[in-house]
Amino acid sequence: MSQVDPQLPTPHPFMANSAPGSYKELLRVAEVKEIEEVFEQIPKDHLFKGEWSVPSALKSEAALYKHLTGMLKKNISAENYISFLGAGCWQHYVPSICDEMVTRTEFATPVWGTPSSDHGRNQVWFEFSSQLGELVDMDFVGLPLYSYGTAAGHALRMASRINGRKKVLIPASLDPERAKVIYNYAGFSELEGHLEIIAVNFDPATGRVDLKDLESKLDNTVSAIYFENPNYLGIFESDAAKICALAHSVGAEAVVGVDPISLGIIAPPPEYGADIVVGTTQPLGVHMNAGGGVGGFIATRDEEKYAREYPTLQVSLTDTLVPGEMAFGLTLFEQSSYGSREHGKDWTGNSVYLWAVANATYMSLMGPEGFKEVGNSIIQRARYAADQIATIKGLKITWRDGFFKEFVVNFDGTRKSVSQINKKLLDKKIFGGKDLSEDFPALGQSALFCVTEVHSVEEIDSLVKALSEVCA
Repeated sequence: MSQVDPQLPTPHPFMANSAPGSYKELLRVAEVKEIEEVFEQIPKDHLFKGEWSVPSALKSEAALYKHLTGMLKKNISAENYISFLGAGCWQHYVPSICDEMVTRTEFATPVWGTPSSDHGRNQVWFEFSSQLGELVDMDFVGLPLYSYGTAAGHALRMASRINGRKKVLIPASLDPERAKVIYNYAGFSELEGHLEIIAVNFDPATGRVDLKDLESKLDNTVSAIYFENPNYLGIFESDAAKICALAHSVGAEAVVGVDPISLGIIAPPPEYGADIVVGTTQPLGVHMNAGGGVGGFIATRDEEKYAREYPTLQVSLTDTLVPGEMAFGLTLFEQSSYGSREHGKDWTGNSVYLWAVANATYMSLMGPEGFKEVGNSIIQRARYAADQIATIKGLKITWRDGFFKEFVVNFDGTRKSVSQINKKLLDKKIFGGKDLSEDFPALGQSALFCVTEVHSVEEIDSLVKALSEVCA
């Protein structure tokens, strides 16, 4: 029986290369005698010198299963409690057929790969772009990006490449997390392609973009104005057409972010002047999740100046050698990072092509009347919730009019913090609104509450009753 060298690592059952023979071979190929040589470029003071508080190795798959499920059971999900959290990832109803479609092997296995691994994937992608284009009233739609924020960041860089300018105006009311993504995409001043980001104030009386502040910061060096409708604080930008007109007056692009679920009841961005439309696809048949992309999109007019600046993949129809037969194919592939790596228009990184299957399924089920119905349902329930909350002593709806599915509730009159109130709501099995006090201190102790089509009148009444008790 061969003896195992005590100097070599103990093989890990799930890591083939940790076996002694493989380990030796790795060292030989790397031309080093010890693994420490691989990391010699790391300064000594950067190395961890303490002891790792890592639990001892689990000896079986059964033990691993118990360990992981035990940790997961500590989570409290929106399926267990009533949730009024939104702020960028919302609880909408996902039809069961959406889950069925994304788990089919035809899509789950070859959702990305060579053209020969199609199995219907290209048609679904084409349907996704076609349906979303109809929803947002644009003709050219790329395949989905990782998130709302990445879509906005790429769109602003597209605008800069189109007009050669380097200054972008964004609202100060933007989702702080999305704003960080946009700043990240803007890069640093020392790097080529850097964008200067300037924040535009929002009107504390309305929650909308402050037009006077916008005009004071607007000149012919601005590449684009970016705003969202509805905005992060839930408010519709009633001056959207004027904002777009101001952008065009100095030769800038109007880039508009939109929640697609709202387009059953409000005009699509091109109707009030948008040049580039971005947004999230999460409300379109994708479950809430943490740690993974939930989807974003970019859409424009079908004009070459826009098409040539897309960093995403596009699916189109083309003729074949057989007369009358059409085929799906990728177009402008060479300008993407998939086709030209670092020489592409932008590096898109990970994407969410499987969610495009869910999105296409959802949109095909809904149709125009379905979007109208769900939009009306959401705005009616959100209005009912806001009106009921406003009756509670010490609570105030910051902006009573012009919101969609989210609205701001101010708790200053209770002399309690949002954090304290949310903890007490959690004891009643309710997730309260997103605490805004740190990100928007000017709003005082305020929270952003979200109401969608999944919330029943009974659940809203439960929230109102719980708020009455914890705020007393």
